[in-house]
Amino acid sequence: MAEEEDNRVAHPRAVFDLINAEPQEHAFLEALSRGRLHHAWLLCGAEGVGKATFAYRAARYLMGHERDRGYGMLGMSPEDADARLITAQSHPDLLVLEREEKDGKTRKNITVDAVREVGEFFSKAPSRSAYRVCIVDAVDDLNINSANALLKILEEPPERGILFLISHSPGKLLPTIRSRCRRLGFSPWDDALVHRFVESRTELPEETLERLVVMAKGSPGRALRLWEDGALEMDELAAKLLSKTPPSRFELLPLMTLFKTNNSKIDGPKKFSQFINALSERVRDQALSADVPSRGKMWSELWTRLNVVLPETEGVNLDRGEYFWSIIKEIRAIN
Repeated sequence: MAEEEDNRVAHPRAVFDLINAEPQEHAFLEALSRGRLHHAWLLCGAEGVGKATFAYRAARYLMGHERDRGYGMLGMSPEDADARLITAQSHPDLLVLEREEKDGKTRKNITVDAVREVGEFFSKAPSRSAYRVCIVDAVDDLNINSANALLKILEEPPERGILFLISHSPGKLLPTIRSRCRRLGFSPWDDALVHRFVESRTELPEETLERLVVMAKGSPGRALRLWEDGALEMDELAAKLLSKTPPSRFELLPLMTLFKTNNSKIDGPKKFSQFINALSERVRDQALSADVPSRGKMWSELWTRLNVVLPETEGVNLDRGEYFWSIIKEIRAIN
């Protein structure tokens, strides 16, 4: 994601505004004021609903000094020295764990070696702040070895150390990890809030904006990522394929090549995933609005198959180009 200079898609570390998280911030402040601040907070909810933004806001509040309630309950001044260090990713008392990049590609998991660094990090006293803070974004990216390494840290809470574990799928985590954390849930936003959020950061025409809000499913962060990644193009393609005048095979051939390509310039798997997700939503709408029961059943069956396309192509490395063409044939048979 872009850095602070692009406010539309700013990284959570550079977001100072309070964004739809008043109950969570109140719960955190209440625990802090009572001297019962838990050492590990599990931040749960769909991707893009503000969990990481909350984690960085809480970290700034614990580590900084210049409070600014104009930015909400956990508001800190952007000019605070510690806040500036956090934004610059150079604060000595903050450690952030994310999937690392290797050879230009992001790893599938957070490694056990990276988690072991957390133990080393918490073995030292804070150097300039009241607390040392670690943000794991996301804890879902741990493999079994790194999850067990994290569990050992949770079992021996660090003094003056706080962990924020971001999870998009908490049900998949080890029960022992969940049981050792204070849980804060983040719900999907309603469409009106997502609409205002995206509208304030883009200059999209209303029709496009409304479609983006539908695709976001209550996640403002997802809406901005979809827009930034060009997912609207794949949604337009899905709409054309379902229209009465779909593109010809000749026009679709370049897409087969696109979906099969995967290099530093073209991420075919990502584009294919965007296309399948957009098409699935539109096919679902077709099934619900069909005026003939038999056609509704055919659209419903196609929608069911689309829901397993991505796991199948990723799991056994099927040819995405050929899979794309088989989907086109099914659509034409129904239309």
